[in-house]
Amino acid sequence: MGRVTARRRVLRFRDGAFSERPDTLAAEEPMEIRVGGRPLTVTMRTPGDDFDLAVGFLVSEGVLHRADQVAGIRYCAGATADGGNTYNVVDVALAPGVAAPDASLERNFYTTSSCGLCGKASLDAVRTTAAWTVAEDPLRTTPEVLSALPDRLRAAQRVFEATGGLHAAGLFSADGELLVLREDVGRHNAVDKVVGHALREGLLPLRETILMVSGRASFELVQKAVMAGIPMLAAVSAPSSLAADLAAESGLTLVGFLRGTSMNVYTGTERLQPVPVG
Repeated sequence: MGRVTARRRVLRFRDGAFSERPDTLAAEEPMEIRVGGRPLTVTMRTPGDDFDLAVGFLVSEGVLHRADQVAGIRYCAGATADGGNTYNVVDVALAPGVAAPDASLERNFYTTSSCGLCGKASLDAVRTTAAWTVAEDPLRTTPEVLSALPDRLRAAQRVFEATGGLHAAGLFSADGELLVLREDVGRHNAVDKVVGHALREGLLPLRETILMVSGRASFELVQKAVMAGIPMLAAVSAPSSLAADLAAESGLTLVGFLRGTSMNVYTGTERLQPVPVG
C-alpha cells in the first residue's frame, strides 16, 4: 500500500532565524479506477481505503447502489522497478446484469484532488438520477448537535494532526455520534470513501444521517450526498450557488459556515428542532 504521509526536510523561518527541520506531508498519488478492466478515471488521492474510494465514486455516478452489485474489487499489478505493485490501479468487477458506466462519464486525463468534476462532458451528465429520494427523510436534529460536529470531526482526524494538510468527511447520526470518518487530500475523495464504506457494509441509503465536511460545500458534494441517500450536508465553509440550487431541488438540508455556535442554513430548515420561525 502507498504511504499516507511522507517526510521532507524544510527550511523554516521563525522568530527571525532560519533552521532546517523534517516536516510531515500528506501523501498524494494518482489512482486509476477501472470497471471490468476498462479505465474510467484517474484521481489524485491520499492512499488508503482505496476500495471504498472506487465504489463510492461509482455510487456518485449512479452505477452502484447495493453491495451485491459488486462482484469483486482488486488491485491491478503496477509497474515498479522491482516488479512489485504500486497499488495505484483498482479494478471493480460488476455483478452480472449491472450496467457499465456510460461512456460520457469517462475521464481521459487526470482529475485533481481539488476538483472531481473536471472532465465532465456537461452539467447534465452530473445530474444523475438517484436511486433514493432524500426529500421525505425524517431526520431531525438541533443547532446544538450541529455546533459540536466540527470539533468532533477534527478530533478524529489522525493524519491531519500529523500533516495539517488533509480534508475530512464524517458521517454522523442525528444525535451527533460519529459513525465513520475518512481523510484525503481531496474533499470529494473523502466523501467517496465514506459512501463506499457504507455501500460495502450494505448501509445505503444512509437515512437519518448528517454528512460533515471540512472546507466548502460544492455542487459535487451535494450530489454525492443525494446519491447516497444522505439528507443533510454540513460544511465549515461556504456552499456554491449551484450546490444550494441542487440541495433545494433534491430536498437536502444544506448548512454552511458551521463554526462554533453560528451557521447558515440554506435549504431544508424544517429538519432543525425547534423549527425556525420567520
